[in-house]
Amino acid sequence: QVQVVESGGGLVQPGGSLRLSCAASGSISISTSMGWYRQAPGKERELVARIISNGSTMYADSVKGRFTISRGNAKNTVFLQMNSLKPEDTDVYYCKYYKLGVGDNWGQGTQVTVSS
Repeated sequence: QVQVVESGGGLVQPGGSLRLSCAASGSISISTSMGWYRQAPGKERELVARIISNGSTMYADSVKGRFTISRGNAKNTVFLQMNSLKPEDTDVYYCKYYKLGVGDNWGQGTQVTVSS
């Protein structure tokens, strides 16, 4: 069984920064990929950033140059550094662990609110 836990959300003013953390645990091996997604009420969940096993990253156009995804030293941990936050970045952010042959495992989400 895989457990995925996010942390680091909160309230921040426009232009501010937050750092989200995600850890996947259980009887699992190193992920094929891990990523951050976000979802607003009534909308589909969308990809924010993803990092795959070889270190390659990809970002949504809306966050390029502002957000950075990185892996931690511990196995199956990832971070999302979010700078220059905008009100439109307000969402619930979810972490996903994906392993080829195993499938997706999601965390329960962490709320990010950007407001003055």
